[in-house]
Amino acid sequence: MTLRTTFLGTSGAVPTTRRAPSAVMVNREGERFLFDCGEGTQRQMMRFNTGFDVGHVFLTHLHGDHVLGLPGLLQTWDFQNRTDSLAVHCPPGSRRQLRDLIGAGGHDTAFPVRIHEVTPGSVALEGDAYEIRAFETEHRTTSQGYALIEDDRKGRFDREKAEEELGIPPGPAYGKLHAGESVELDDGRVIEPEQVVGDPRPGRSLVYTGDTRPVDATVAVADEPDLLIHDATFDDEMAGRARSTGHATAREAGKIAERAGAKRLALTHISSRYPGDARGHQREAAGVFDGDCFVAEDGQTVELPFPDDE
Repeated sequence: MTLRTTFLGTSGAVPTTRRAPSAVMVNREGERFLFDCGEGTQRQMMRFNTGFDVGHVFLTHLHGDHVLGLPGLLQTWDFQNRTDSLAVHCPPGSRRQLRDLIGAGGHDTAFPVRIHEVTPGSVALEGDAYEIRAFETEHRTTSQGYALIEDDRKGRFDREKAEEELGIPPGPAYGKLHAGESVELDDGRVIEPEQVVGDPRPGRSLVYTGDTRPVDATVAVADEPDLLIHDATFDDEMAGRARSTGHATAREAGKIAERAGAKRLALTHISSRYPGDARGHQREAAGVFDGDCFVAEDGQTVELPFPDDE
């Protein structure tokens, strides 16, 4: 089952020729979610071939580099004769400002746009075998991050044991046992699911912080996330600037990833102070984080396999 992340914009507040403002597309088995929508996001969606079939947009906060792409994207969808409704999820108290932003160009969409204010700690979206949960972050304005957390999956069915050791004939009984139902065989024996089905297997999880200082909520929101996408606007030399502007350094992001037990860490929201490569960010984060660490680039795609498929 696909769980794919595409980085559409990885710059800080000011875009560069290499990095666009913040936006991340997540594709879970064909269901697309857009996290933040900085200026030019729709062009990045075209450029990196993510598709436009988005049902939910999740905004971390209302600073321009995270939302100014939304009015244009809505207008494009209208020109494409979209009829499906769009849900926009945002922090508490943001609805009126967001409505004003969407209507600033004087264009009313023909399709419904529903704005949902989400309280940190609550579920923004409950889907089929997953949920997207909001968590509190610390920035210069009301802000929050989001975590996509899949349900546990069924344990593996031990066909060899079922057939050879227990003598269960192949057929409907296998499906019933895997679904958690007991089965009575022709000889009167009753087979319980736990005799042939292993322990539940974990699903996958992805955490996106948006702009933030290092906070405990990022650690607590998901158990050992497969991918943590964390603000890493500055390097160590600019640690004071990071504190005063409500951002994190790469090293601070690495410490949070280590505490969270993340498997991979993507450093993003890279300041325009670093117009070339940001390998220094990667080195600083890797110095305190044992997992896979990289500086996200526009257009980069990350596939998240199930833990037991790696």
